[in-house]
Amino acid sequence: MKYKMLVLDLAGTLTNSQKQITPHTLDTLLDAQRRGVKLVLASGRPTYGIVPVANLLQLDKFGGYILAYNGGEIINWQSKETIYTQLLDRTQIPYMYQCAQENGFAIVTYHNEFVITETPDDVYVQKEAILNVMKTKRVDNFLKAIDFEVPKCLIVGEPERLHQLEKKMHEALKETNEVYRSEPYFLELVPKGIDKARSLAVLLNHLHLSPSEMIACGDGFNDVSMIRFAGLGVAMLNAQPVVKQQADYVTLSNDEEGVAHVVEKFMR
Repeated sequence: MKYKMLVLDLAGTLTNSQKQITPHTLDTLLDAQRRGVKLVLASGRPTYGIVPVANLLQLDKFGGYILAYNGGEIINWQSKETIYTQLLDRTQIPYMYQCAQENGFAIVTYHNEFVITETPDDVYVQKEAILNVMKTKRVDNFLKAIDFEVPKCLIVGEPERLHQLEKKMHEALKETNEVYRSEPYFLELVPKGIDKARSLAVLLNHLHLSPSEMIACGDGFNDVSMIRFAGLGVAMLNAQPVVKQQADYVTLSNDEEGVAHVVEKFMR
C-alpha cells in the first residue's frame, strides 16, 4: 500500500452537517487502521474538543494521533505522549485582550474541559463551546485567570468587523504570531509558524515516513498547507473554491461520505 497515513480535518470533512461520523465512514476508518494505516485527526480545535472523535475511532487502540490547535500540539493517543507543542508568549496576551475589549469582541482560551471567557453568553462563544463539546467557564478577569500555559487564544465576533481587526492584528503581530480566521467569526491567535503542514512534517519525521506516503483531507483555509504538503492532497466537494484549486483530488462532500470514498479509492 503506497499511502500509510491518513490525515483528516474534522468539521466539514470527517463529520457531516449534523456533526456526526456516519456508520459506513466509521467502519471504513476502523478497517483501514486494522490494515496498518496511521490515522491523524488534524484540527484547529483544542485537544479536549478532539478527544470524543479520537475515542470513537479507537485511536488509543490503533496508535493514532491528535494534532490540535492547528498544529500547536501533537499527541500519540495510544501512549498519551506529547510529541510536539508550541505555546503563546504570555507577554503578548494582554495586547490580544486589549484588541478584543476595544472592539467589543469576546476573547477565549482553553483549559482542560473548559472554554475560559469573561462572556460565556456571547453567541459566538457559545458556537465555539458547542463545536468542541466543551463547557464555558466565566472568569471575572481574563488576564488574571490565565495561570496556565496557553497554546492559542480566539477572538470571536461579527465577521465584517472582525475582518478589520484581523488586518490590524496581523500587521502588529506578524513577527511573532499567526493571525487568521478559521471561520468568518473566529479569529485564531497562535504562535508564529504554526500550521498543519509544519506540524505534520514533525510527525512524519517521528514515524520515519515521507509526505509521499500521506493523504490529507480538508475543506477549510487552514487545511490548504497540509493539502499542498501531502503526497495526495484531497479537498471535499463542499470545500472553499480556493481549497479545491490546491488539491490533487476532489472527493465527495462531507454529507456524501467523501472520506470513506477516499479510503476505498486510494488505500485498498
